[in-house]
Amino acid sequence: MKAKIKIIIGCLLTALLTTSTYGCKGKTGNNNSTADADTVAAVKPVGPKFNADSAYAFIAAQCNFGPRTMNSTAHEQCRKWIVAKFKQYGCEVLEQKADLKGYDGTILKSTNIIARYNPKAKKRIMLCAHWDSRPWADNDPDSTNHKKPVMAANDGASGVAVMLELARQLQADKKLEIGVDFVCTDAEDWGVPQWATNYQDTGDSWALGAQYYSKNLPAGAKPVFGILLDMVGGEGAQFYREGQSMQFAPDVVDKVWNAAKAAGYGSYFPDAVGGMVTDDHVPINENAGIPTIDIIPYYPDCAQSSFGPTWHTVNDTMAHIDKNTLQAVGQTMIQLLYTESKEL
Repeated sequence: MKAKIKIIIGCLLTALLTTSTYGCKGKTGNNNSTADADTVAAVKPVGPKFNADSAYAFIAAQCNFGPRTMNSTAHEQCRKWIVAKFKQYGCEVLEQKADLKGYDGTILKSTNIIARYNPKAKKRIMLCAHWDSRPWADNDPDSTNHKKPVMAANDGASGVAVMLELARQLQADKKLEIGVDFVCTDAEDWGVPQWATNYQDTGDSWALGAQYYSKNLPAGAKPVFGILLDMVGGEGAQFYREGQSMQFAPDVVDKVWNAAKAAGYGSYFPDAVGGMVTDDHVPINENAGIPTIDIIPYYPDCAQSSFGPTWHTVNDTMAHIDKNTLQAVGQTMIQLLYTESKEL
């Protein structure tokens, strides 16, 4: 996923923590008592049932191309596959191509993929995720891996997979009256690597595709708000309220966290603030004026990374994808979309 979230500023935990202390594994997907409590807590679930098996298969399909690093054959093959899948599920697809300059001067052949469900609808919600892979596993505990590419099963493929499964569900259900813009941003993870000591990481080397999208919005109705899905399939993941999201769009944060509770997945979305993350949602807020939040995991007790033990390592593979996490995020998004549709 995220290269962009290179730095977490602060760890502002509120007094409303709903879970006990956990380590790198965080909340396990096999905690039956927690799952039962979530089911009981569900208020008014709406919409179709999200299929985590299908989302999992979409992650695997992306990984089968190999690491989708910029300018690679795997990147190009995956682009074609993503476009074809969204078209298969009835979306109108626009490819926003641009030559972007990386931190080191490398020209990155970038493509933002914008897939519109119900393109004529005036009320629209944007869901976004980056689809490129980190070229360097620069946070790996083994320094010999620092210049190896990341498979990016979670940090990239998981967000796209959730969006594809949502598009599939929406096409099959045909009852959602609002429009959805699925935006797959490119060139997100080309930020300055930790080993590149000759370059200063000011934060603007990340999220290049989102920066371009935010300054070049396609024609058509502007989304009323957006949700970034970043690393939404990891083992033990919980999604705290991200700090910049709370500043940019606190009402959207409330919508999502309320939807999680209503759908029966409140334990995955604690009522606590995690940290401030530099991610794709920042330029979308600042440049496009679309109130956008970040759903991103926070592991407060993980020594390897607050983003979890596989972040920017060679271990970001299918072996560490959890269908329970995918289910929690996917069903929460369905709950949100159908709730918003009812409020038309």
